[in-house]
Amino acid sequence: QVQLVESGGGLVQPGGSLRLSCAASGSIFFINAMGWYRQAPGKQRELVGTITRGGSITYAGSVKGRFTISRDNDKNTVFLQMNSLKPEDTAVYYCKMTISDYVGYSMDYWGKGTLVTVSS
Repeated sequence: QVQLVESGGGLVQPGGSLRLSCAASGSIFFINAMGWYRQAPGKQRELVGTITRGGSITYAGSVKGRFTISRDNDKNTVFLQMNSLKPEDTAVYYCKMTISDYVGYSMDYWGKGTLVTVSS
């Protein structure tokens, strides 16, 4: 059994910063891709950014230059540093990880989400 737990969400003023964390625990042998997604009210879930185990990174165009994704492989954790936040960044942020267990079975796991609200 694998669990992903996000933390770090909250209320922030426009122009402010937040740092999200997502830690995985359980039967983990290998974590390949880690990523962040978000879903705003009334909208579909969208990609924010991903990072492979080797460090290759992709970002959505709307966050490039403002958000930074990173990972700590020893702690099975992915981070999202969000700067220059805008009201349109308001959403529930979810982490996703592609995890292999000790018998070679691989699948995607999602966290339950953490709410980020950008408002004055």
